[in-house]
Amino acid sequence: MSDALKKLETLRQGALKGGGEERIEAQHSKGKLTARERLDLLLDKGSFQETGMFVKHRSSDFGLDKNRIAGDGVVTGHGAISGRAVFVFAQDFTVLGGSLSESNAKKICNIMDHAMRVGAPIVGLNDCGGARRLLTGHY
Repeated sequence: MSDALKKLETLRQGALKGGGEERIEAQHSKGKLTARERLDLLLDKGSFQETGMFVKHRSSDFGLDKNRIAGDGVVTGHGAISGRAVFVFAQDFTVLGGSLSESNAKKICNIMDHAMRVGAPIVGLNDCGGARRLLTGHY
């Protein structure tokens, strides 16, 4: 395997862990599933195609520049439910409480746009602590 593919696989494995094992265990201890676990239960086996896996927020306020996790607190993509195409998003509480950032919102809007183009439904699974402060100057 080339160095580039190894690096990509390392990044992918990190993104799949969301906020990390400790935060995943905290979810489980509360009787809650992670975003990926909820999507696995919802969608037909093997149908999920993720988009935006490596997206990170770009905020530097409140020390957030030291906490940039791939996926930025929401898992987005498309799959099937009983064979029917569907677009999905699931907020990931293990990453900054699943809070909504600019990048996070753009990922959700992106799948909404795709769903509208093809006439497919959208399912959103919310597990969120609210919105992060957005200081982009683009209001």
